[in-house]
Amino acid sequence: EGGGGRPLGLSGQPGMAEAEAAGDAGLGLAAAQEGAELAAVIGATVPTGFEQTAAEEVREKLGSASRISKDRGKIYFEVSARSLPQVHRLRSVDNLFVVVQEFKDYQFKENKEDALKDLEDLVKKLPWTDPLKVWELNNSLKKKKTKRKKHNLQSPASRGKLSDGGEEGGADQNYTNDQEDCAQNPVAVEPTGGQDTENPQGVTSRNGLEEEEDNEQSDVKAEAQASSESGSKAGEGQTGEGEAKVLRFRVTCNRAGDKHSFTSNEAARDFGGAVQEHFQWKADMTNFDVEVLLNIHNNEVVVGIALTEESLHRRNITHFGPTTLRSTLAYGMLRLCDPQPTDIIVDPMCGTGAIPIEGAAEWPCCYHIAGDNNPQAVKRAANNISSLLRKNESKDSSTALGVPLDVIQWDICKLPLRTGSVDIVVTDMPFGKR
Repeated sequence: EGGGGRPLGLSGQPGMAEAEAAGDAGLGLAAAQEGAELAAVIGATVPTGFEQTAAEEVREKLGSASRISKDRGKIYFEVSARSLPQVHRLRSVDNLFVVVQEFKDYQFKENKEDALKDLEDLVKKLPWTDPLKVWELNNSLKKKKTKRKKHNLQSPASRGKLSDGGEEGGADQNYTNDQEDCAQNPVAVEPTGGQDTENPQGVTSRNGLEEEEDNEQSDVKAEAQASSESGSKAGEGQTGEGEAKVLRFRVTCNRAGDKHSFTSNEAARDFGGAVQEHFQWKADMTNFDVEVLLNIHNNEVVVGIALTEESLHRRNITHFGPTTLRSTLAYGMLRLCDPQPTDIIVDPMCGTGAIPIEGAAEWPCCYHIAGDNNPQAVKRAANNISSLLRKNESKDSSTALGVPLDVIQWDICKLPLRTGSVDIVVTDMPFGKR
């Protein structure tokens, strides 16, 4: 965590058993053995205010200490690349990226042209090799998951299971399509919250407070750079010579601070042009293979490569309501309650069931009760529970157990529960008419 920029280091060689375990977790054996030699600094965006909760989860599940960024909503931790499957299973993180290099106190020139020229020159000095290996390992993991998902969708056991309204399969299929098409629908970016800070209606980031400092963000086509044409031609030439397929990329700049002489657009454009010139990649803002991140917070600069195409908070919910709570927020709220085995946990205003579903997935030794007075919300929650059951069945070909969760339509003023029978109440309270 020392000052200045720090390239990624290498860790010791593990035994075969560890490599095989990584292979079982989703990476191929060869990839796992290669990944076992790499140590990567991973950056994760988390809901603002839950940085400490996320750091505790990382320490508990990965055994790594986390550093909370000055840029709110981000944490950093170092892990072996073979732990990537476990990193993707973290419940409190939205987006993940591998850090190429971090500069704690980057000195920007006052003149705009000089500052942008420095960013361009930075590209050639960065240690790209190991982060790109981590990105490749991460890609192989994602491809395996996609193949598994397609196989499960095609299997007879997973077909034909519909809810009462007959809408379950269709909605779940749409969600799968959303995941496959996510690269074509980039989400708006908030500088201090990470890459994906789309706020579901009813959830205000930073408790609705606005910062005085100038916050800007942009997803910029590096092809706006005049050199894009020559880069494209070079890329086509390489493909024609039988070399590996030319990668497509985009640069996303998240900037926060009022003392910069340049905008996010300008930083992304010039940095992206230098990346294109350095790697001879093809610029493409929508159908990209690699997303390079340039995060600037006052004098702190972090260059990274994205490991997630869309936020992990979408993992459990397939039937979204008008104000669906993010799964990452639901996990953070539940973790603050410190559930113990055999606890009875109630969400009396469950909506689509984000909180109890997250609770049942992470704390299966507790019993979760979800309720709402809106019949449509109860139906959505029931469909989301059915999706979770199907997901559990697809993971294990044998008979999967149910989830310790029931949903009921009720009036919160007349709960059918005995006094003192509930251990924890956690809910996302309605905010009234807007």
